[in-house]
Amino acid sequence: MPVLAPPPARFFRAETYGFDPTTPTFTVEQYQQMIRGGILTHDSKLELLENYMVKKMPRNPPHDGTIQLVMASLMPHIPPGWNLRCQLTVVTGDSQPEPDFAIVKGTPRTYLEKHPSAKDVGLIIEVSDSSLLRDQRDKFRIFARAAVPCYWIMNLQESRIEVYTQPSGPNDVPAYREFRNYSVGESIPLVLDGVEVTSVPVADLLP
Repeated sequence: MPVLAPPPARFFRAETYGFDPTTPTFTVEQYQQMIRGGILTHDSKLELLENYMVKKMPRNPPHDGTIQLVMASLMPHIPPGWNLRCQLTVVTGDSQPEPDFAIVKGTPRTYLEKHPSAKDVGLIIEVSDSSLLRDQRDKFRIFARAAVPCYWIMNLQESRIEVYTQPSGPNDVPAYREFRNYSVGESIPLVLDGVEVTSVPVADLLP
């Protein structure tokens, strides 16, 4: 059994947005009302992160190619009662991110009239290149606060997968208590509701 360490201290630093105190903030409900009213559309390319409307990071070929690798590697192993969603919405108390992947309870029909919330999520995965700092700081904090049980960062800059478990839930410094890097040559366990579903070679997931 590998020894798991707490995340590096850099993950607890300030967010990558909201430096200007005059920047307006919005609740999740206000954000959803703007979507329903057509004020915000898919072309707006925004996410709500900790009540700030934040522009989504641009995507490059390594990012999009890795999306396909992850989809092909994980899809055959998703057990009944779970659903793999790609670049679709998850709702938390103060955010409405669109992670690259979320494995959620239910079927594709479960979320025709609502978005999944954090309690529906077993795993969130972000493919991180230009978005690495935001994924390591901001989304790390958002998902820990929401008690998402497991968070993977596909770190393309350093060719590794960062795995975070044991979320703190809401507190003054939300964080994951356990952290491990997985590199090519290792296999990474896919755990849902505390059960290891499969183990996937890191080489199959990274470009």
